[in-house]
Formats: sequence, C-alpha cells, structure tokens
Amino acid sequence: AERPGLLLERSALDLAGVARAAAESFKPRFADAAIALRVEARSVWVDGNASRLEQVVSNLLSNALHYTEAGGSVVLRVESTGGDAVIEVADTGVGIAPSELPRLFERFHRVQGTRARTHEGTGIGLALVQELVKLHGGSISVESEPDRGTTFAVTLPAGTHHLPPGHLIGMSTSAAAHPT
Repeated sequence: AERPGLLLERSALDLAGVARAAAESFKPRFADAAIALRVEARSVWVDGNASRLEQVVSNLLSNALHYTEAGGSVVLRVESTGGDAVIEVADTGVGIAPSELPRLFERFHRVQGTRARTHEGTGIGLALVQELVKLHGGSISVESEPDRGTTFAVTLPAGTHHLPPGHLIGMSTSAAAHPT
C-alpha cells in the first residue's frame, strides 16, 4: 500500500536514460575521487516515475562512491532479464560484513566499523531506496564481500503493456509497436 504523501506519477520511460542522467551528474565527483565510473545501459522500458528512479540510482551511486577507494571502479548496468528490468550498481569498494547485511535497509542503520572515504550520510538512504523500489512494484537485493566490493540489484517489472495507450506518448514508434 502506498503511504500518504508518497504517491508516484508514472509513465512509460526508458531506464537506460534514467541511469545515464544519474551517472552524468556524478561524473565530476567520481573523477575527483579517482574512481572509474562505467555505464552499461541497455534500453529497457518500464512504467515508472523518472525522478524517483533517478533518486534510487543516485543514492546507490553515492554509496558506491562513499565506500570505494581511489583507483577503484563502479559499474552501473541496466539490462532486461526474464521479463524484468534490472539496475545494478557494482563497486570494488570495502564491502559489507555479512552480519550487517540483514539490517542494511533499516532506517538510520549505519554500517559499523567500515572504512569510508567520507563520513557524510544519515542512514536513511537505503531505507528510502527500498521504499521507492517497492512503490514501483520491484525489489532490491545486495551481495557483498568484505574487501572485494558490493553489488546492489534493483529489479522492476519491465514493459509497458499494462499501461493505457495514452501513456505511450514520447516513446519511439518502434518501441511503442513492440512493447516488452
């Protein structure tokens, strides 16, 4: 159920464009930190809210930047897998201890004893990310290994076939003719 005050205006959008827009705004910060940022985004249409999904990607990129040291790398990937759209943010950062993983999406929980380049953050980011992903009918998962890196994967229902025809405005005719 949607919380009052957090409603989503949704439309057909290409997740690759959302991911590229988020990555573009982070490029200078990654460059300053001497961390490589690579974007591998395939076109995948979803029914979603562009600004909220950009917020999700930005938060995951911010975390990756926060916990990856100079010389490391981050890959932002968007792909379609078995009827789902997947956004992945994988870093070569410090990783997360297995004991911390179950509490990662709790409000105000901050990972303890982890090296970070900076000390910013409120501990609300991943809780909000999870809430926004759930509002889109999706899920988020994390895999991490200390000193090897972390990968967050957001899975959303792909396609726009369940949308009324009016929502397809702005899609290219080939995409509108062949919705997934």
